[in-house]
Amino acid sequence: MNKNNVMLVVNPISGGVNKVALIEQLTQYAQNLQLNLYSIATSGDNDLENIRDFYHQYHPERVLIAGGDGTIKLVAEALEHEDVIFGILPVGSANGLATDLGLIKSEEENIAIAFQNHFVIVDCIDINGKMCLHLSDIGLNAKLIKNYHKSAIRGKLGYALQLFKTLIYSVKPFHVKININNQTIESNARMIVIANSQKYGTGVVINPIGIMSDGKFELVILKRITFGVFMEFVLRKISVTSKDVIVISTNSAAIHVNKPVSFQIDGEYCGPVKDLNINIIPRKLKIALPKIN
Repeated sequence: MNKNNVMLVVNPISGGVNKVALIEQLTQYAQNLQLNLYSIATSGDNDLENIRDFYHQYHPERVLIAGGDGTIKLVAEALEHEDVIFGILPVGSANGLATDLGLIKSEEENIAIAFQNHFVIVDCIDINGKMCLHLSDIGLNAKLIKNYHKSAIRGKLGYALQLFKTLIYSVKPFHVKININNQTIESNARMIVIANSQKYGTGVVINPIGIMSDGKFELVILKRITFGVFMEFVLRKISVTSKDVIVISTNSAAIHVNKPVSFQIDGEYCGPVKDLNINIIPRKLKIALPKIN
């Protein structure tokens, strides 16, 4: 491992923001610290292999990620077996993980944090062999993500249009069986969230009790999506005391639904599923954060 080398992974299209100025700032910051910064851009073509090959070329101790939740997940998957510190520069359209970690700050502050030595070690979740860092779900929100990615209208307007469209034209509830610690829970549901943290990238607090380093995740079961629950989405907080919401904290679970339901991981649509096997992977990733005195 070369402590003088720093690797930067940039998603050039995330958030619809040009990254040239950011790369110049990071390069200058690294030079001031007498560090060598080597950058690679994602392209959507063999990114996992390209990131791994780039890492093994320079063996950096620190890897900076300029993008949103999807980019962070991509880099974490590529380097999941390496002992590195990740510095997050949240410039994506969805920055839920950065929001939960308190990294929605000025660009200058986030750059300084990404290079500093203090870090926390957070859990991740294994879902059917795929890594989840933040939030996954089946049902209504996953369908919304599918519709949004198919839409020609981006940004908040596009999200709002697809939100109403998905809610209005959504199908009937699905029936779910959840096995936890040899116990079975059955319910009708419109959406089930698998939560390692608290907030969606939009700022909606879906899991107020989420802690990313406690060795557990939460299943948040929304049995109905009424107008009142919808307004809670708009107002950015779901009430876990609602009779239409069930929250279960655990380190493993198996979910079976009676029909294929839309599924997403960290903002990436993964298609319809009927079965999910879920396990926590404790203390998996080192992420640079400001030190709290």
